[in-house]
Amino acid sequence: MTGKRAPKPFTGWHMTAILVAFFTTVVVVNFTMARLAMSTFGGKVVENSYVASQHYNTWLERAKAQDRLRWAPTVTLDPDRRVRIEIRKDGRPLSGLRVRAAASHPLGRTAPVTLRFVAVEEGGWRSVEPLAMGRQRLDIRVAKGGDKARFRIDLQ
Repeated sequence: MTGKRAPKPFTGWHMTAILVAFFTTVVVVNFTMARLAMSTFGGKVVENSYVASQHYNTWLERAKAQDRLRWAPTVTLDPDRRVRIEIRKDGRPLSGLRVRAAASHPLGRTAPVTLRFVAVEEGGWRSVEPLAMGRQRLDIRVAKGGDKARFRIDLQ
């Protein structure tokens, strides 16, 4: 005899342990991922997707009209975190615009803040209020006469 033991037979208890371990792992991973998703998602994109779908063609027409304006924004932050916006058309600054913006956290962690702007140069505006620290999403509305444009810019 060489002292070798005979291998233990694979029983139903072994299979039960494997199945319980496998499904326990799956359930733990699913609950962990769901918890992480719920803690980082700020909420709904729209209140009612059916009602939003009824406005889709109108939104497309507004987007085409905005594209025809050829207004191009440049958005930067000053060292004191005041937002600077320049609006240009074909490389030339535009003046006489009404500029409004709302700043919010992209995941809805803070309430939106309305920013007020003062003109600082031809085609340039500076926010009166500084922007909060961290990542912020700006929803900018620009208007001149009957022409309107909206821009969404993420800033760090």
